[in-house]
Amino acid sequence: MNTLKNILLIIVTCSFASCVQKSYERNLKITLDVSGVDDVKTVGIRGSGKPLSWNKDFPMQELVKDSLYTAVVSTITGYTFGEFKFTLNGVFELAEKENRRVYFSEKDTTYFNAVFDKELGGMIDKKNKLSAN
Repeated sequence: MNTLKNILLIIVTCSFASCVQKSYERNLKITLDVSGVDDVKTVGIRGSGKPLSWNKDFPMQELVKDSLYTAVVSTITGYTFGEFKFTLNGVFELAEKENRRVYFSEKDTTYFNAVFDKELGGMIDKKNKLSAN
């Protein structure tokens, strides 16, 4: 009887273990053009999946004064994409529109270029070809 219980326990345990989605480290290098906006104080990203949050800005660093900002987001996820929006001075872009979605490259880093509050944006592959999001 104990042998039967042990076998059933092993089967149940194995079936739950197989339900776990495999996770991967994903690196996303984002460049944002804010050159069309006046009075830039802070630029950030809000989104799903740590280290991003919909409640607090993930800060972007100034690359070119009042023009280009950049950030590198590293996360471990089982998803093939991430969703986010940019913020400028704490205000969300693309009000009443869908979140930006980036599909992760199978390579080590995904590159994403965008213009603040413009829906066009996309991944840049190693050959500098743009694929829209």
